[in-house]
Amino acid sequence: MLKVATVNVNGIRAAYRRGMAGWLEETDPDLLLLQEVRATDEVLRDHLGADWQIAHAEPALEGHKGRAGVAVASRRPIKQENAEIGPERFSGSGRWVEADVVLDDGSTLTAISTYVFTGEFETPPRQAEKYAFLDAFTERLSVLRADGRHVLVCGDLNIAHREVDLKAWKANRKKSGFLPEERAWLDRLFEAGWVDLGRRFGGEGPGPYSWWSWRGKAFDNDAGWRIDYQIASPELAGSATSCVTHRAPTYAERWSDHAPVVACYQI
Repeated sequence: MLKVATVNVNGIRAAYRRGMAGWLEETDPDLLLLQEVRATDEVLRDHLGADWQIAHAEPALEGHKGRAGVAVASRRPIKQENAEIGPERFSGSGRWVEADVVLDDGSTLTAISTYVFTGEFETPPRQAEKYAFLDAFTERLSVLRADGRHVLVCGDLNIAHREVDLKAWKANRKKSGFLPEERAWLDRLFEAGWVDLGRRFGGEGPGPYSWWSWRGKAFDNDAGWRIDYQIASPELAGSATSCVTHRAPTYAERWSDHAPVVACYQI
C-alpha cells in the first residue's frame, strides 16, 4: 500500500506553527507533495526531518520568491528529480517538480507536485501566463506517459472543474479559476485518460472542497472550492483504493487555507 498526501501549505513555517506536524504524524504518508512551500531547501528539510528524501523546486525568478515553491518528500528512494516543465519562461518559477520514486517491486512512479498560476481574468497578461503553463503541463505529461510509466500529478491547480466543485459557482463564472477555457483544459486532460481521483471517490458532489478563504465565514459555511487534485495515469488509477479530503474539524484547527487530499494505492 502506498499512501500519498498532497497539500498547499501556504508557507511551511506558518503551517508548522499552526499544527501541521501533528497531522503529518497521524496521517503518516509514504509520499508528501507540497505546494507554496515559501522557504529555502534548508528550512524545508529542517521542518520535515531527516527521514525524508526530498525533491524541492525553490522559486528563483524575480517576483516569484516567497510566493511559490513545490516539493515531493518520499519515504521511498528517489532516483531522479526534475524541476523543468519545458518552456524556459517557467524555469525557476518554483511551480513544478518531478521525483522518480522507487516502489517496493523495483518499478518507478513519477510523482509531480505542481502549483498552477492563479491567473486573473481582468489582467490578460496574467491569464495568458496561466494558459501557457497549462499548455506546458499537458505537453510534459504526454512526454512522461510515452514510455508507459506510472505518473501521479498532485497539487493546487487553481481550477474548479465543474459546478459541484465550488459553492458560489454562479458568482464566479467570469472569474479566473472557473473560466470556460480553464474547465475545458481539464475536460481534455480527463478525456485523454487521466483520472481525477478526488471526484472518483468523492461522489457527485457538491465538494468535497479543499480551499476556503481565511476571511469571513467561508470555512464555517463550507463556501469552498475544490482546486487541489490527485490526478493519476490510467493504470495507476486502477490501483487506487481511496481518496479523501482532510477537512479540519474547526476553523481554529486549520493549519492552511487548503485541506490535504490523501489517496491510497495498492501498488
